[in-house]
Amino acid sequence: MSNPKDTNQAWGGRFSEATDAFVARFTASVNFDQRLAHHDIQGSLAHAAMLTHIGVLTKDELHAIQAGLGEILTEIENGTFEWSIALEDVHMNVEAALTAKIGVAGKKLHTGRSRNDQVATDIRLWLRDEIDAINAELLRLQRGILDLAEREANTIMPGFTHLQTAQPITFGHHLMAWFEMLVRDFGRLQDCRKRLNQSPLGSAALAGTTYPINREMTAELLGFDSPTKNSLDSVGDRDFAIEFCAFASILLTHLSRASEELILWTSAQFNFIEIPDRFCTGSSIMPQKKNPDVPELVRGKTGRVNGHLIALLTLMKSQPLAYNKDNQEDKEPLFDTVDTVKDCLRAFADMIPALQSKPENMNEAALRGFSTATDLADYLVRKGIPFRDSHEIVGKSVAYGLAENKDLSEMTLAELQVFSEIIEDDVFDVLTLEGSVAARNHIGGTAPNQVRAAITAARETLKSL
Repeated sequence: MSNPKDTNQAWGGRFSEATDAFVARFTASVNFDQRLAHHDIQGSLAHAAMLTHIGVLTKDELHAIQAGLGEILTEIENGTFEWSIALEDVHMNVEAALTAKIGVAGKKLHTGRSRNDQVATDIRLWLRDEIDAINAELLRLQRGILDLAEREANTIMPGFTHLQTAQPITFGHHLMAWFEMLVRDFGRLQDCRKRLNQSPLGSAALAGTTYPINREMTAELLGFDSPTKNSLDSVGDRDFAIEFCAFASILLTHLSRASEELILWTSAQFNFIEIPDRFCTGSSIMPQKKNPDVPELVRGKTGRVNGHLIALLTLMKSQPLAYNKDNQEDKEPLFDTVDTVKDCLRAFADMIPALQSKPENMNEAALRGFSTATDLADYLVRKGIPFRDSHEIVGKSVAYGLAENKDLSEMTLAELQVFSEIIEDDVFDVLTLEGSVAARNHIGGTAPNQVRAAITAARETLKSL
């Protein structure tokens, strides 16, 4: 029989043999949860201050803990801290190192808490900081879109439905559609941050603690809005991680849609925009190639992030309350989601302001596909023809244009009057691309002055954030 002294000293008192070496490695999380170390120490410092306040620790013990944890943090930041798989996780590694440095006072630190509420607190602290960093990148991307949209407020391009030419719009208007997607994403992220900003510390293993702890004090020290309300829920809950991954999935879906458009627009078939060389790569065999790798990778990474969301939902779906070892599997999907979101936002925030449009190609494309057909229908309606009849008239005129290889704006008045005698010279005011976009002069419309007004309003909103 193994020597019971070989077991983990933090919990091995009731065990009569050491943990199998494979099981120790299989169940350990220190290889990935060590990135929580800064926040683990942050939580421990708050907990130690509270224990001193209620008389569990002396001031001398508090000072020793503070100094010891400070030394450990420096070692971690310098890369000299020795992590041990035998100690399982970041919490026990830090606690063991602290006890080795300061003795008995280090053993007292865990009074009134459990690794269950400790890890729940650490993840919330870590994710809160990461959300703040993501906020900054998201805002940087939004500002970049506004700058580009302002430059392109008058640039006419075809608008599409079903990827078929539908109506002329401005490039600035299209970019503002991307901006609106990100506005919703920003709001979702703020909602997520608000809900996660509750402190589980003091919930202990699942039922709370018999010590007269002050959870309001630790919550305030750690910058939380308040303590969580139920100890059982506090240690078993990972809603905040799922909610963040849901935000990330929607954000990446939006970036993926934008990526798809960028990829199409850079193709020889569209040739609407140019992505600077620094965001592209070439081909090892085809020297003419310039591949839009950044948007392609963002599009690909969307599947990765979506997978992490499903992984967390599946992880939690059958767990009984409260904490279960399953929850160790929450960190790697969450960590990778955060890293992926930050990288994708950085790539887009760097790339978008550097895009160069090709207005001539966009304009020429908008002239193809009868993009002003709806304008002709609206013109006929204003002349008193019911819309359904107008629709049929325009459909016949389009069929004629296809046969003659003529756009509506290229037809003579006589040709147009074949389909309706009510058409007059003023029809050409609405059949031009410029007339079409200018006519959509209302909130949310593609008219250049409306695009500029939307940009101005958006900038004012961003200033207040």
